[in-house]
Amino acid sequence: MNTRRFIVSALVLLLVAGAVAVAQLRSTAPYQRARRQKDSAFQNASQFPTAREAISDPASFPNWEYEPRFRKDVFTFVRIEYDVDPDRPGHAGQERWTIDFPESDLNFSYRLQQMTSIKVDPNPIHFRITDKRLVDYPFIYIVEPGRLQFTDEEVEVLRKYLLNGGFLMFDDFWGEREWNVCYEQIKRVFPDREPVELPLEHPVFHCVFDLKEKPQVPNVVLGIESEWTHITWEREDAKEVHIKGIFDDKNRLMVILCHNTDLGDGWEREGESEYYFHEFSEKKAYPLGINIVFYAMTH
Repeated sequence: MNTRRFIVSALVLLLVAGAVAVAQLRSTAPYQRARRQKDSAFQNASQFPTAREAISDPASFPNWEYEPRFRKDVFTFVRIEYDVDPDRPGHAGQERWTIDFPESDLNFSYRLQQMTSIKVDPNPIHFRITDKRLVDYPFIYIVEPGRLQFTDEEVEVLRKYLLNGGFLMFDDFWGEREWNVCYEQIKRVFPDREPVELPLEHPVFHCVFDLKEKPQVPNVVLGIESEWTHITWEREDAKEVHIKGIFDDKNRLMVILCHNTDLGDGWEREGESEYYFHEFSEKKAYPLGINIVFYAMTH
């Protein structure tokens, strides 16, 4: 696997990155207005190689360039395509992996480029775990794993990828039933390793943004309503946020599980409500997401 040649420069700039990021995020505003009327899957996403190509008006999203000779040195947001249990497909069926796509991926890539010293590819991509390109990308993202079902081949490929230096982020699954499904699948990958709760003192909560709590980000509807209801959880058994990790034999964090929180909606929906942006996107979803990527790429 490409072992992230930009790590050294990222570490050198780490001391200034936090202060710059905080100042920039607090002074910015959502640039994008509503794109989708409801939280739904993206139809026929596989025909679009990148998130930018899936947008009807790509010019409405910020774009930037990087030196072509540094193509392998930039961070690319990679969303993983996956199957769901056919007996319990859930609200999005086999397109569940596309939830929040493509706006989430584009918005997060832009904010990561804007807020840190990491050079970011403006074109997020997606593919299956068995894609040969996997080894070229040190960070992968799986959304809504509450119905996830890996194939036997994916289990083997994912185990090798993670033990060889890769990093996997799970996001947006709520309650005990969805946790049990995700847990069952990750235990197929690592039957001898347990997810452990990360204490708030862990550097992943402080490496760029200094978080004082494990943030709960609700979907945009609950988030807007929370200004009056003060309810930010999606179900009764999901009131407490859990951020858990799986470590390799050298104590390197290689999997992070963001349970009872929805960072992806905080990224996707940043432009739909001033309250939601300032309360959840700005204060919680972007800071934790940026911290996770920065920590993963520098450890």
